[in-house]
Amino acid sequence: MSSLPSQLTYSHSHARCFRFLSSVSLSLPIFHKFKTSPKLFTKSPNPQILTVRNCGSITAKPSSDIRRKNRTGSEPDEKLRRLRELFVKPGIDIDAYIVPSQDAHQSEFIAECYMRRAYISGFTGSAGTAVITKDKAALWTDGRYFLQAEKQLNSCWILMRAGLALILEQFLFSSDAAEELKQAIAMRNHELVYLHDLNLVDEVWGESRPKPPKKPIRIHDLKYAGLDVASKLSSLRSELVDAGSSAIVISVLDEVAWLLNLRGSDVPHSPVMYAYLIVELDGAKLFIDNSKVTPEVMDHLKKAGIELRPYDCILSEIESLAAQGTHLWLDTSSVNAAIANTYKSACDKYMGSLGNKTKGQSKIYDSSNDQSGGPTGVYGLSPISLAKAVKNHAELEGMRNSHLRDAAALAQFWVWVEDEIHKDVKLTEVEVAEKLLDFRSKQAGFIDTSFDTISASGANGAIIHYKPETESCAIVDAKKLFLLDSGAQYVDGTTDITRTVHFGEPTARQKECFTRVLQGHIALDQAVFPESTPGFVLDAFARSFLWKIGLDYRHGTGHGVGAALNVHEGPQSISFRYGNMTPILRGMIVSNEPGYYEDHAFGIRIENLLYVKEADTPNRFGGVGYLGFEKLTFVPIQVCQHFPGTSRLLPLT
Repeated sequence: MSSLPSQLTYSHSHARCFRFLSSVSLSLPIFHKFKTSPKLFTKSPNPQILTVRNCGSITAKPSSDIRRKNRTGSEPDEKLRRLRELFVKPGIDIDAYIVPSQDAHQSEFIAECYMRRAYISGFTGSAGTAVITKDKAALWTDGRYFLQAEKQLNSCWILMRAGLALILEQFLFSSDAAEELKQAIAMRNHELVYLHDLNLVDEVWGESRPKPPKKPIRIHDLKYAGLDVASKLSSLRSELVDAGSSAIVISVLDEVAWLLNLRGSDVPHSPVMYAYLIVELDGAKLFIDNSKVTPEVMDHLKKAGIELRPYDCILSEIESLAAQGTHLWLDTSSVNAAIANTYKSACDKYMGSLGNKTKGQSKIYDSSNDQSGGPTGVYGLSPISLAKAVKNHAELEGMRNSHLRDAAALAQFWVWVEDEIHKDVKLTEVEVAEKLLDFRSKQAGFIDTSFDTISASGANGAIIHYKPETESCAIVDAKKLFLLDSGAQYVDGTTDITRTVHFGEPTARQKECFTRVLQGHIALDQAVFPESTPGFVLDAFARSFLWKIGLDYRHGTGHGVGAALNVHEGPQSISFRYGNMTPILRGMIVSNEPGYYEDHAFGIRIENLLYVKEADTPNRFGGVGYLGFEKLTFVPIQVCQHFPGTSRLLPLT
């Protein structure tokens, strides 16, 4: 089974390479050469996608700590040495190689066999881009991961602290971003070309690289899904007709799973499977390793009129559709550049076969109407994204029920951990996380965690996405704040909850910070707002109490959550990143998770999940309806009220 892995090769002088990257984040399997210099290139597997953000004068700042280690350290890195040997392999001559985080589907969580950036750098955070030149190695990441990267990168690596203006959102390795990079490169008199068939990181990884996952997929029961596959496909096809399209390519894994009422286990923490789906007006094709398809699932798919195709045949099918003159709906913000470029090239050939001299300017591909330069049979956001985000009655009921069971497990856990702490039992962060998993696993319908549990005592709480490791984790200290961010996947729902507690007496500073975070949490929880309000408008509700004393936090306030699907789901969000204009709609689920973090000292975060409901207001100014939130999370929040000998969590309503 072939894949579309993420990588980018960049032929450039080192100094200019790092200056360029400080203003543009990128990654993609490409061939890059100077138009006025000898050809310097590398080959890479079926081209993935990349992300680019032009930030003007904003630059990434190296961490002084990591830079100091590089100046004085001489610790060898065998992986980097072997990778650099491939830079001058026959047929390959490159100056810099860029390795991003994503798989071919732009997933947040990916199978181990696609964790190339983590393998080559040692940094395990979910966001980041590694850049390796002939004598330097650097890693770009955002504020959530600065402290984690400092700990995990060895002395051969430089940590580049990307400014908030630089990392505007999750790296979107998309066709849009590929085109943006291509234009930026062209302005510097360079050329960007896509190549196939070799990935240098995989060459270094060799036989030790994990095999692609092959676990069987399962049917997501109708009592949890709420709508059958036929109804979902019918609605989708109606949208295709209205848009003038005759087919759509779906590459985002949770969209495939949701549309087909299927669930898998290919990706840690997310019940999805590696697959592509093409839906036409009169049929559909699922591109997947058929060893994962059980007889029951096969029957399920046949009833919905869905044919199976090998996973690695997706590009040939795209070529076939273009050759037939198919008006293809492509969400170029998420579909990878390999698919988009294959479609564009095939459309050009199709128009050429008709004798059209304006190659590439057909009604199938009309670049004059396409701001990104990509295919435009239909150019826009996948209609599945929004349909999936607005939960139906069955999905909401499943989320409520799973949260109740999850709350029972957490109540048992907090009683246990508090009793152990007060008996002076020494518990590590990992032991605490494992015990929580034990309590959750006893609940009906439990499948997996929804992400790696963040069990963080004291200063580790300041690492926003901290992951404790057995060999290096801390003891849970009764005299320090303890932050626990965790979640679970159940057969009927997905949970995500954070609580910060103290088992003794917090300092005055900690009390003030916790109180202001809690005030912001309550303000957002109780917010009432007009219909069609985008999430960034609500973000200030959660931050304003911190702002009053000059404090803030380096992450969004809320993200969408799937129903028995991905714990992070779009298109909605509540964030200071004002580029997302998606309105918050009734039926959506979002998190409410303000926080505050003091580096090397402590971290505070309080998180519940909320669903959006209609608000009963006495007025409807301008005829506009109003919305509000209702909690899905049923776990108490600790408040600064201590009784002799205890710090029990108190219900906060």
